[in-house]
Amino acid sequence: MDFDDAPSAGRGLPSGTPLPPDDWAGHGHEARMEDLYASHHARVAGIFRRNVPPQDVPDLVQETFRRLMSAKGYGAGFLEAPAAYLATAARSILKNRSRSGVRSQVQSHHSFEDQQHPGPDPHAVLEQRDLLRRAEDAIAALDAATRDVFLMHRLDDLSYSEISRIKGMSLKRVERHIAKALKAIRKARDTQP
Repeated sequence: MDFDDAPSAGRGLPSGTPLPPDDWAGHGHEARMEDLYASHHARVAGIFRRNVPPQDVPDLVQETFRRLMSAKGYGAGFLEAPAAYLATAARSILKNRSRSGVRSQVQSHHSFEDQQHPGPDPHAVLEQRDLLRRAEDAIAALDAATRDVFLMHRLDDLSYSEISRIKGMSLKRVERHIAKALKAIRKARDTQP
């Protein structure tokens, strides 16, 4: 028997059996989901647009519809108020985001414009460089013994007693060399060019 030639009422089924329509589109689970999505997408997206950055809206809308599809009773068609369910799910997603500390990128974005985050003051940088240069010049102008003692203490981080032992001089003499170097540096710092 060729089904193309048979009358559509027969189709080899007993009479009285309801037949699906000739066009299956719009009658399956996926079609029902597409219809719900088309009907409620704008409303759900609107809920999110008021509360999250625009780039997050599509993902959150998708999560809301995923929750709808996994809801108990949805697969059997028992969900009576999908619009209410979608709105509740969207608000729940927003609550979970705020509870978990997820902040919008707009709120956590830090602008690095010159007015808000200026770089180092060029005048202060020049002053610091000048001060350092004057301190280096003062150290270079010290006699060799004072310079060595001072650098051993400040750069090599040696104690006065260690310097005394290494240099073979008294502790008092080490203290005098350090004091002499500090006095020269202070004088150079306080003198304006």
